[in-house]
Amino acid sequence: MFDPVIEFTAGLITALAGPLGSTAPAIVLFTLAVRLLLLPLSVMQARGERVRARLAPRLQELRSRHGHDPERLRRELAALYAGEKASPLAGCLPGLAQLPFLMVTYRVFTSSVIAGHANALLTHGLFGVPLGQQLAGAVAGYGLLSGPTLVFAGLFLLLLTVASVTSRRMRRAMGDQVQPEALRRVMPLLPYATVLAAAVLPLAAGIYLLVTTAWTAGERALLYRPAPA
Repeated sequence: MFDPVIEFTAGLITALAGPLGSTAPAIVLFTLAVRLLLLPLSVMQARGERVRARLAPRLQELRSRHGHDPERLRRELAALYAGEKASPLAGCLPGLAQLPFLMVTYRVFTSSVIAGHANALLTHGLFGVPLGQQLAGAVAGYGLLSGPTLVFAGLFLLLLTVASVTSRRMRRAMGDQVQPEALRRVMPLLPYATVLAAAVLPLAAGIYLLVTTAWTAGERALLYRPAPA
């Protein structure tokens, strides 16, 4: 059902590539525009998570006190959220609302065929490397130390830098929280999955991953700053 939207999006990026002179900057500009459009939802999500963190001790207290009476617990939780003028879904719904936008953007940069036609975006290039090229194809076609392979290496280095920053921030955020040890070990490793994904996806998708993860890192640093005492 997303095919018409995907086709429109691909056409829009192609149109942007004309004035910019290249498709790669158009991908960057389009991804930034999508994330800027979704910024109000991200702000709502950050506020919801902040409220949920503030209420966590009281929520735990209510669950301990009324856990044996689900109906009473439901009423007490509803009263608590109503008193705070908040919703238990405030931190979840904005994130879910972003998924269709991000899924369409991702499909545009990974689909070889859109609406029955070859994806023209993937035929354009960056420093001579087709945006539809994958790392394995670049190594097989040009060699391990070739220019196209170095383009991928530069992309991986930037993704690794963003993932490292995000991982350190996650470790600090989890430092004061009571979390299972397994979760503490696994969660900071998740940002590095973008590097693995870029290794098997087309170059266009790698550029998209770099821009959107860098935006997310900056966004979370701004929106999830600790509240002043």
